[in-house]
Amino acid sequence: MRVGLGVLSDGLAPTPPMGWNTWNRFGPFVSESLVLETADALVGTGMRDAGYRYVVIDDAWHESARDDAGDLVENRWAFPHGMAWLAEEIHRRGLRFGLYTCAGDLTCQGYPASRGCEARDAKRFASWGVDFMKVDWCNTRCLDGEPTYRIWSESVRAAGRPMVLSICEWGRHDPWTWSPRLGHMWRTGPDIEDSWASLVDTLDRQVGLHEYAGPDHWNDPDMLEVGNGGMSEEEYRTHFALWAMLAAPLMAGNDVRTMDEATRAILLAPEVIAIDQDPLGRQAMRVVKDGDIEVWSRELADGSRAVLLLNRGASSCEAAVTWRALGLSEGERVVRDVWRRSDAGAGREGYSTSTVPHAAVLVRVR
Repeated sequence: MRVGLGVLSDGLAPTPPMGWNTWNRFGPFVSESLVLETADALVGTGMRDAGYRYVVIDDAWHESARDDAGDLVENRWAFPHGMAWLAEEIHRRGLRFGLYTCAGDLTCQGYPASRGCEARDAKRFASWGVDFMKVDWCNTRCLDGEPTYRIWSESVRAAGRPMVLSICEWGRHDPWTWSPRLGHMWRTGPDIEDSWASLVDTLDRQVGLHEYAGPDHWNDPDMLEVGNGGMSEEEYRTHFALWAMLAAPLMAGNDVRTMDEATRAILLAPEVIAIDQDPLGRQAMRVVKDGDIEVWSRELADGSRAVLLLNRGASSCEAAVTWRALGLSEGERVVRDVWRRSDAGAGREGYSTSTVPHAAVLVRVR
């Protein structure tokens, strides 16, 4: 973290939050049954035990108007037992409950939002047992990011329940420069889409942001698209590896209930998750860019380095990195293939490997 910039240190997000969010796969079509079935699937597939703890309902859970007391109200047709009951059920499964609102006059789907009601809505969420608040940025005419989310930060802290604050301001006002002292994570750009073009565009927006991230304050390149069908298995593996290198929140966005084994293997890759959740909390920086080849490097708590060699191009080619480019002295170093969970040899000056199109080779150098 850049010297002199205050940061949160409340211990609610010592490593990047992990969980599942309704939006990328289901959009506004949310319901109590969907959420509970997904919670059960998180437990049954092993995702909960791998660290995916937050179950977050995104936009469109609301009624179309506040109640007579001025409070937000859940849609009782879609959520017949109410949010407090649903939170209890989520907690009973060893998971945590997340809920969405918006900083503007209306949410992105046109439901009541929280402008002018920040303290009321934070207390409402706290009374329901919410553990994670996502605050979006639609319909925010004339608002500025920093003062708006300062109000949110104060409201969440005063609500009487520890809640992670996810600032979803889309990078409009350089949130990495002010969000670390207000929230636990903040979006660095617009919504990701389920395509390779969107993935690399999102990646490019992360260059140079490594100095702003660390325990309790994380850059958020957006939720995962792994398993949603718009990219190949190789591209999804690259997606997941990049997010791990970026110390990004890992918020799955697929249908966990029906995912295939390839998707499950990506989302549960233990040594990849370990890099994302490394307690040192250092986000990777890009150290090499040579045409379609990029190398990203991340320091880890045990003194080793996570290194990702990315082939952005449409042709297979060789990717290489020297120890000097990583800021390391020359000498014999062991290289471990993180996906295969086996050592991939050793080198005195560096490491090279062949790569297929849109692939990311992820290794640990010690």
